[in-house]
Amino acid sequence: MKIAHSMRFERAFKKLPISLAEKVIERTLMFEKDPFDPRLDTHKLHGKLKNQWSFSIDKKYRILFEFNKADIVFLDIGDHDLYK
Repeated sequence: MKIAHSMRFERAFKKLPISLAEKVIERTLMFEKDPFDPRLDTHKLHGKLKNQWSFSIDKKYRILFEFNKADIVFLDIGDHDLYK
C-alpha cells in the first residue's frame, strides 16, 4: 500500500502546531501498519463524501482520505469542518 498526499493535505499539515504534527506522524505510522486499527476510528463517510474515509488523530482532528485502486490518498487534515 502506497500513501500519497494531496497538495491540500500538505498545506494543512504545514500549518499545524508542532505537537499536533507529531501526533499526525504517529497516527500515520499506525495507519500504515493497519488502516483499521480500532484506535484510529477509521470509518467510511456518507452523503456528498460517500467515496471518502476518515480516521482520528485526536478527539478533534482527523485525516480525510480515499482509496485509489491499491493506494491511498490523504486529502485533507482538520476538524469536523472538513465534512462541510
